[in-house]
Amino acid sequence: MSTAAVSARRSGQVLADLIPSSRVRDVALVAGGAVFTGVAAQIAVPVPGSPVPVTGQTFAALLVGTALGARRGLLSLALYALVGMAGMPWFAEGGSGIAAPSLGYVFGMLLAAAAVGALARRGADRSVLRTAGTMLLGEAIIYAVGVPYLALAADLSLTAAIAAGLTPFLIGDALKAALAMGVLPTAWKLVDKR
Repeated sequence: MSTAAVSARRSGQVLADLIPSSRVRDVALVAGGAVFTGVAAQIAVPVPGSPVPVTGQTFAALLVGTALGARRGLLSLALYALVGMAGMPWFAEGGSGIAAPSLGYVFGMLLAAAAVGALARRGADRSVLRTAGTMLLGEAIIYAVGVPYLALAADLSLTAAIAAGLTPFLIGDALKAALAMGVLPTAWKLVDKR
């Protein structure tokens, strides 16, 4: 069977759909995605002048959404957010609770995971260019929620919030998108070769 025929057969699927379907699978994927995001959030580099560090959290959230699809990705990030707000120290730098000025980024990750998951179901994670667009849209959603929340929570002007919560992260986010551009299409190529 040709690669094109295999890809057409897999149309409408995300990577997680390749695992035999069951409730246990879905629960494990949702919980695993939350844990993966929590672990990735611990990879944190402080940014001078910003209450928000550079973390692996956004990369994990977008990868979870893309690999699991919109529904499971949203549930996974909702679990991550709820458990973190309840006190599990797995937000960035071991943080937890509801008082963090960076909590808006976590809320943005919920929406971003659903959006990139929906796009992945339409094949947006199958090529480098489409994956780039998907990741950039996901990042934009995270910032669209996170930066205004940061402005309110830290009593900053919108300009100051952009300077502290967006501008310093653009290069790191471009690197995360590049990593996703390599990982996701490669995973599909490996799957299609089987």
